[in-house]
Amino acid sequence: MRKILLSMAVLASLNALAEDAPWLIEARKVASSVPPKLLQVLTEEIAKGGPESAIGVCREKAPQMAKAASEQTGWAIRRVSLRERNPKAVPDAWERATLEDFDRRAAAGEGPATLEKWEVVTEAERKEYRYMKALPVQQICLACHGAPESLKPEVITQLRTLYPGDKGVGYSIGQIRGAMTIRKAM
Repeated sequence: MRKILLSMAVLASLNALAEDAPWLIEARKVASSVPPKLLQVLTEEIAKGGPESAIGVCREKAPQMAKAASEQTGWAIRRVSLRERNPKAVPDAWERATLEDFDRRAAAGEGPATLEKWEVVTEAERKEYRYMKALPVQQICLACHGAPESLKPEVITQLRTLYPGDKGVGYSIGQIRGAMTIRKAM
């Protein structure tokens, strides 16, 4: 029992140290910067042309926003999903394992909006900071990512045209649609 308590105390101490790491503070800020801007643009586009026109925002403007944020911050930023719509949103092995962990943790009762993972990863003898933050489905997302039978015909047509291999439907509020994933060489 003492060993377990000691192990838990050491783990808690390491987590507290990691939370104070400057790179982690920066990573959280960077990962949190794009989604609110994207939601604002989506909301405006839906008001102008309906959800079918917002599909173009996610397809064109979201990657542009991520690229601009990457250039400004020095972090490589993108969105990934286990059920991707855009073929460029396929997770690498670390991202896939993290997304699967997010799903397990959410199923166990953790709030999807609080799910994150950070780690220093070595790949090909190169160390880098990795950070992911879950993106839970919100009400606005359901117009294009909800149950297929609830989607407007115009949305279905647009999705079939732009994303013939689409796997990004069938979600409900609170599920994890994907994650913001960022990385930076040490």
